[in-house]
Amino acid sequence: MTSPSGIRLDFATLLSTSIECVLYGISLVLFGGTVWALTHGRSKDEINWSVALVALILTILSTIHVAVDIQRLVVGFITKANFFPGGPTGFFADVTQRTFIIKHTVYVLQTLLGDGVVIYRCYVVWQRFGVIMLPAVLWCATSATSAALLYHISYATHSEDVFLSDIGKWVVLFYLLTMTTNVLSSALLAYRIWTTNRDEPGVVRVLSRSGVDATLLLRVLVDGAVLYTFTLFTLLACYAYQNTGQFIVLDMVTPIISITFYTVLVRIAIARNDSARVATASLSPLRFAVRVAPSLSEPRLSGARRSSF
Repeated sequence: MTSPSGIRLDFATLLSTSIECVLYGISLVLFGGTVWALTHGRSKDEINWSVALVALILTILSTIHVAVDIQRLVVGFITKANFFPGGPTGFFADVTQRTFIIKHTVYVLQTLLGDGVVIYRCYVVWQRFGVIMLPAVLWCATSATSAALLYHISYATHSEDVFLSDIGKWVVLFYLLTMTTNVLSSALLAYRIWTTNRDEPGVVRVLSRSGVDATLLLRVLVDGAVLYTFTLFTLLACYAYQNTGQFIVLDMVTPIISITFYTVLVRIAIARNDSARVATASLSPLRFAVRVAPSLSEPRLSGARRSSF
Protein backbone atom coordinates (compact mmCIF):
# COMPACT_ATOMS: atom_id res chain seq x y z
CA MET A 1 0.00 0.00 0.00
CA THR A 2 1.55 3.28 -1.12
CA SER A 3 1.36 6.44 0.93
CA PRO A 4 -0.74 9.16 -0.66
CA SER A 5 0.80 12.58 -1.18
CA GLY A 6 -0.27 15.74 0.61
CA ILE A 7 -0.89 16.36 4.29
CA ARG A 8 -1.21 13.54 6.82
CA LEU A 9 -4.52 11.70 6.65
CA ASP A 10 -5.42 12.34 10.29
CA PHE A 11 -4.90 16.10 9.88
CA ALA A 12 -6.76 16.04 6.54
CA THR A 13 -9.72 14.37 8.24
CA LEU A 14 -9.75 16.91 11.05
CA LEU A 15 -9.56 19.78 8.57
CA SER A 16 -12.22 18.33 6.27
CA THR A 17 -14.71 17.85 9.09
CA SER A 18 -14.09 21.40 10.35
CA ILE A 19 -14.76 22.87 6.90
CA GLU A 20 -17.78 20.61 6.47
CA CYS A 21 -19.26 21.86 9.74
CA VAL A 22 -18.91 25.48 8.56
CA LEU A 23 -20.56 24.69 5.21
CA TYR A 24 -23.23 22.67 7.00
CA GLY A 25 -24.05 25.70 9.13
CA ILE A 26 -24.38 27.81 5.98
CA SER A 27 -26.65 25.19 4.42
CA LEU A 28 -28.90 25.23 7.50
CA VAL A 29 -29.31 29.00 7.20
CA LEU A 30 -30.15 28.62 3.51
CA PHE A 31 -32.57 25.80 4.35
CA GLY A 32 -34.37 28.23 6.62
CA GLY A 33 -34.41 30.70 3.73
CA THR A 34 -35.81 27.97 1.48
CA VAL A 35 -38.62 27.28 3.92
CA TRP A 36 -39.39 31.01 3.91
CA ALA A 37 -39.29 31.13 0.10
CA LEU A 38 -41.72 28.22 -0.14
CA THR A 39 -44.18 29.39 2.51
CA HIS A 40 -44.05 33.20 2.64
CA GLY A 41 -47.36 34.70 1.55
CA ARG A 42 -48.75 31.35 0.44
CA SER A 43 -51.61 29.22 1.68
CA LYS A 44 -51.15 25.55 2.51
CA ASP A 45 -52.45 24.52 -0.91
CA GLU A 46 -50.04 26.86 -2.69
CA ILE A 47 -46.90 25.46 -1.02
CA ASN A 48 -44.72 23.41 -3.33
CA TRP A 49 -44.51 20.25 -1.26
CA SER A 50 -42.31 18.37 -3.74
CA VAL A 51 -39.58 21.00 -3.46
CA ALA A 52 -40.03 21.11 0.30
CA LEU A 53 -39.56 17.34 0.47
CA VAL A 54 -36.36 17.46 -1.59
CA ALA A 55 -35.01 20.29 0.59
CA LEU A 56 -35.81 18.30 3.73
CA ILE A 57 -34.16 15.14 2.41
CA LEU A 58 -31.02 17.08 1.48
CA THR A 59 -30.87 18.54 4.98
CA ILE A 60 -31.35 15.13 6.59
CA LEU A 61 -28.60 13.57 4.45
CA SER A 62 -26.22 16.46 5.20
CA THR A 63 -26.95 16.10 8.91
CA ILE A 64 -26.25 12.36 8.86
CA HIS A 65 -23.02 12.92 6.95
CA VAL A 66 -21.64 15.56 9.31
CA ALA A 67 -22.72 13.53 12.36
CA VAL A 68 -20.90 10.45 11.06
CA ASP A 69 -17.76 12.49 10.36
CA ILE A 70 -17.80 13.93 13.89
CA GLN A 71 -18.27 10.44 15.30
CA ARG A 72 -15.28 9.24 13.24
CA LEU A 73 -13.16 12.01 14.74
CA VAL A 74 -14.11 10.97 18.27
CA VAL A 75 -13.34 7.31 17.60
CA GLY A 76 -10.17 7.94 15.61
CA PHE A 77 -8.57 10.50 17.91
CA ILE A 78 -9.91 9.41 21.30
CA THR A 79 -11.61 6.01 21.57
CA LYS A 80 -9.23 3.97 19.41
CA ALA A 81 -6.26 6.32 19.13
CA ASN A 82 -3.96 4.09 21.20
CA PHE A 83 -5.39 0.73 20.19
CA PHE A 84 -5.92 0.82 16.44
CA PRO A 85 -2.96 -0.32 14.28
CA GLY A 86 -1.37 2.80 12.86
CA GLY A 87 -3.16 5.09 15.28
CA PRO A 88 -5.59 7.73 13.98
CA THR A 89 -4.04 7.65 10.51
CA GLY A 90 -4.57 3.91 10.28
CA PHE A 91 -8.18 4.23 11.45
CA PHE A 92 -9.10 6.91 8.91
CA ALA A 93 -7.43 4.93 6.11
CA ASP A 94 -9.40 1.77 6.97
CA VAL A 95 -12.12 1.42 4.32
CA THR A 96 -13.76 -1.46 6.21
CA GLN A 97 -15.00 0.78 9.02
CA ARG A 98 -18.79 0.92 9.12
CA THR A 99 -18.73 4.71 9.38
CA PHE A 100 -16.66 4.88 6.18
CA ILE A 101 -19.35 2.91 4.35
CA ILE A 102 -22.21 4.98 5.82
CA LYS A 103 -20.71 8.36 4.93
CA HIS A 104 -20.06 7.31 1.34
CA THR A 105 -23.58 5.90 1.02
CA VAL A 106 -24.97 9.24 2.16
CA TYR A 107 -22.73 11.07 -0.30
CA VAL A 108 -23.90 8.86 -3.17
CA LEU A 109 -27.57 9.36 -2.31
CA GLN A 110 -27.16 13.13 -2.08
CA THR A 111 -25.31 13.24 -5.40
CA LEU A 112 -27.97 11.21 -7.19
CA LEU A 113 -30.73 13.38 -5.72
CA GLY A 114 -28.98 16.61 -6.70
CA ASP A 115 -28.31 15.41 -10.26
CA GLY A 116 -31.90 14.20 -10.54
CA VAL A 117 -33.21 17.64 -9.60
CA VAL A 118 -31.09 19.32 -12.31
CA ILE A 119 -32.35 16.83 -14.91
CA TYR A 120 -35.95 17.44 -13.88
CA ARG A 121 -35.50 21.21 -14.11
CA CYS A 122 -34.07 20.67 -17.58
CA TYR A 123 -37.22 18.78 -18.57
CA VAL A 124 -39.43 21.52 -17.08
CA VAL A 125 -38.01 24.23 -19.35
CA TRP A 126 -37.79 22.05 -22.47
CA GLN A 127 -40.98 19.99 -22.03
CA ARG A 128 -39.46 17.26 -24.20
CA PHE A 129 -38.26 13.87 -23.01
CA GLY A 130 -35.90 13.53 -25.94
CA VAL A 131 -33.78 16.42 -24.71
CA ILE A 132 -33.14 14.84 -21.32
CA MET A 133 -32.61 11.33 -22.68
CA LEU A 134 -28.80 11.48 -22.55
CA PRO A 135 -28.66 13.08 -19.06
CA ALA A 136 -31.13 10.45 -17.86
CA VAL A 137 -28.99 7.63 -19.27
CA LEU A 138 -25.91 9.16 -17.62
CA TRP A 139 -27.84 9.39 -14.33
CA CYS A 140 -28.74 5.69 -14.57
CA ALA A 141 -25.08 4.86 -15.31
CA THR A 142 -24.08 6.92 -12.28
CA SER A 143 -26.57 4.98 -10.14
CA ALA A 144 -25.21 1.64 -11.35
CA THR A 145 -21.63 2.79 -10.78
CA SER A 146 -22.45 3.98 -7.28
CA ALA A 147 -24.00 0.60 -6.47
CA ALA A 148 -20.86 -1.17 -7.66
CA LEU A 149 -18.69 1.27 -5.71
CA LEU A 150 -20.58 0.72 -2.46
CA TYR A 151 -20.49 -3.04 -3.04
CA HIS A 152 -16.69 -3.02 -3.37
CA ILE A 153 -16.35 -0.83 -0.29
CA SER A 154 -18.57 -3.19 1.71
CA TYR A 155 -16.36 -6.18 0.85
CA ALA A 156 -13.01 -4.42 1.00
CA THR A 157 -10.15 -5.67 3.17
CA HIS A 158 -8.12 -3.71 5.72
CA SER A 159 -5.11 -3.58 3.41
CA GLU A 160 -6.90 -2.15 0.37
CA ASP A 161 -5.71 1.23 -0.88
CA VAL A 162 -8.61 3.47 -1.83
CA PHE A 163 -6.45 4.96 -4.60
CA LEU A 164 -5.04 1.79 -6.19
CA SER A 165 -7.57 -0.98 -5.58
CA ASP A 166 -10.73 -1.79 -7.56
CA ILE A 167 -12.47 0.79 -5.40
CA GLY A 168 -10.36 3.50 -7.01
CA LYS A 169 -11.50 2.57 -10.52
CA TRP A 170 -15.16 2.82 -9.55
CA VAL A 171 -14.53 6.09 -7.71
CA VAL A 172 -13.00 7.72 -10.81
CA LEU A 173 -15.84 6.47 -13.01
CA PHE A 174 -18.43 7.76 -10.52
CA TYR A 175 -16.84 11.22 -10.39
CA LEU A 176 -16.63 11.44 -14.19
CA LEU A 177 -20.24 10.35 -14.70
CA THR A 178 -21.77 12.67 -12.12
CA MET A 179 -19.70 15.63 -13.36
CA THR A 180 -20.70 14.95 -16.98
CA THR A 181 -24.36 14.56 -16.01
CA ASN A 182 -24.37 17.84 -14.11
CA VAL A 183 -22.52 19.82 -16.77
CA LEU A 184 -24.70 18.52 -19.61
CA SER A 185 -27.99 19.08 -17.77
CA SER A 186 -26.99 22.56 -16.60
CA ALA A 187 -25.83 23.49 -20.11
CA LEU A 188 -29.12 22.37 -21.66
CA LEU A 189 -31.04 24.24 -18.98
CA ALA A 190 -29.06 27.46 -19.43
CA TYR A 191 -29.20 27.24 -23.22
CA ARG A 192 -32.98 26.91 -23.23
CA ILE A 193 -33.48 29.93 -20.98
CA TRP A 194 -30.98 31.99 -22.98
CA THR A 195 -32.44 31.18 -26.42
CA THR A 196 -36.00 31.74 -25.22
CA ASN A 197 -35.19 35.25 -24.02
CA ARG A 198 -32.59 36.62 -26.48
CA ASP A 199 -34.76 37.58 -29.46
CA GLU A 200 -35.92 41.02 -28.28
CA PRO A 201 -33.09 42.96 -26.57
CA GLY A 202 -34.02 45.68 -24.12
CA VAL A 203 -37.27 43.99 -23.06
CA VAL A 204 -37.80 42.87 -19.49
CA ARG A 205 -39.05 39.28 -19.47
CA VAL A 206 -40.19 37.19 -16.59
CA LEU A 207 -40.97 33.51 -16.34
CA SER A 208 -44.64 32.68 -15.96
CA ARG A 209 -46.06 33.26 -12.49
CA SER A 210 -42.57 33.48 -10.97
CA GLY A 211 -42.08 37.21 -11.47
CA VAL A 212 -38.35 36.69 -12.01
CA ASP A 213 -36.24 38.17 -14.79
CA ALA A 214 -35.00 35.27 -16.92
CA THR A 215 -31.51 36.80 -17.10
CA LEU A 216 -31.26 36.70 -13.32
CA LEU A 217 -32.53 33.14 -13.27
CA LEU A 218 -29.92 32.14 -15.85
CA ARG A 219 -27.16 33.72 -13.77
CA VAL A 220 -28.35 31.97 -10.60
CA LEU A 221 -28.40 28.56 -12.29
CA VAL A 222 -25.00 29.05 -13.94
CA ASP A 223 -23.45 30.17 -10.64
CA GLY A 224 -24.63 27.01 -8.90
CA ALA A 225 -23.50 24.77 -11.76
CA VAL A 226 -20.04 26.36 -11.89
CA LEU A 227 -19.55 25.99 -8.13
CA TYR A 228 -20.56 22.34 -8.11
CA THR A 229 -18.62 21.46 -11.27
CA PHE A 230 -15.46 23.17 -10.00
CA THR A 231 -15.73 21.22 -6.73
CA LEU A 232 -16.09 17.92 -8.58
CA PHE A 233 -13.18 18.75 -10.90
CA THR A 234 -10.98 19.55 -7.90
CA LEU A 235 -12.06 16.31 -6.25
CA LEU A 236 -11.24 14.28 -9.36
CA ALA A 237 -7.85 16.00 -9.77
CA CYS A 238 -6.87 15.29 -6.15
CA TYR A 239 -7.90 11.67 -6.55
CA ALA A 240 -6.01 11.27 -9.82
CA TYR A 241 -2.82 12.52 -8.14
CA GLN A 242 -3.48 10.37 -5.04
CA ASN A 243 -3.52 13.45 -2.85
CA THR A 244 -5.13 13.42 0.59
CA GLY A 245 -6.74 16.72 -0.33
CA GLN A 246 -9.46 14.65 -1.97
CA PHE A 247 -10.75 13.67 1.49
CA ILE A 248 -11.11 17.38 2.33
CA VAL A 249 -12.95 18.19 -0.89
CA LEU A 250 -15.12 15.06 -0.62
CA ASP A 251 -16.52 16.14 2.74
CA MET A 252 -17.22 19.59 1.28
CA VAL A 253 -19.33 18.23 -1.58
CA THR A 254 -22.26 17.05 0.53
CA PRO A 255 -23.14 20.47 2.02
CA ILE A 256 -22.30 22.18 -1.29
CA ILE A 257 -24.97 20.11 -3.05
CA SER A 258 -27.52 21.38 -0.54
CA ILE A 259 -26.22 24.95 -0.75
CA THR A 260 -26.54 25.10 -4.55
CA PHE A 261 -30.10 23.76 -4.38
CA TYR A 262 -31.20 26.18 -1.66
CA THR A 263 -29.46 29.18 -3.22
CA VAL A 264 -31.50 28.94 -6.43
CA LEU A 265 -34.79 29.03 -4.51
CA VAL A 266 -33.74 31.75 -2.08
CA ARG A 267 -32.31 34.11 -4.74
CA ILE A 268 -35.38 33.68 -6.93
CA ALA A 269 -37.68 34.38 -3.97
CA ILE A 270 -35.72 37.52 -3.06
CA ALA A 271 -35.79 38.75 -6.66
CA ARG A 272 -39.52 38.10 -6.89
CA ASN A 273 -40.21 40.07 -3.72
CA ASP A 274 -37.97 42.93 -4.87
CA SER A 275 -39.84 43.06 -8.19
CA ALA A 276 -43.16 43.14 -6.37
CA ARG A 277 -42.01 46.03 -4.16
CA VAL A 278 -40.76 48.01 -7.15
CA ALA A 279 -44.03 47.48 -9.00
CA THR A 280 -46.04 48.53 -5.94
CA ALA A 281 -43.97 51.66 -5.32
CA SER A 282 -44.03 52.79 -8.95
CA LEU A 283 -45.79 56.14 -9.40
CA SER A 284 -46.19 55.89 -13.15
CA PRO A 285 -47.26 52.97 -15.30
CA LEU A 286 -44.45 51.01 -16.95
CA ARG A 287 -44.77 48.81 -19.96
CA PHE A 288 -43.26 45.38 -19.90
CA ALA A 289 -43.16 42.96 -22.79
CA VAL A 290 -43.62 39.67 -21.04
CA ARG A 291 -42.70 36.51 -22.81
CA VAL A 292 -44.16 33.50 -21.07
CA ALA A 293 -41.80 30.59 -20.77
CA PRO A 294 -42.10 27.44 -18.68
CA SER A 295 -40.96 28.16 -15.15
CA LEU A 296 -38.41 26.05 -13.32
CA SER A 297 -40.74 26.06 -10.38
CA GLU A 298 -43.99 25.58 -12.28
CA PRO A 299 -43.94 23.27 -15.34
CA ARG A 300 -46.74 23.48 -17.86
CA LEU A 301 -48.95 20.39 -17.65
CA SER A 302 -52.03 20.24 -19.83
CA GLY A 303 -55.17 18.78 -18.28
CA ALA A 304 -53.50 18.21 -14.95
CA ARG A 305 -52.78 20.08 -11.74
CA ARG A 306 -49.58 22.11 -11.91
CA SER A 307 -46.67 20.57 -10.13
CA SER A 308 -43.52 22.53 -9.42
CA PHE A 309 -39.90 22.14 -8.67
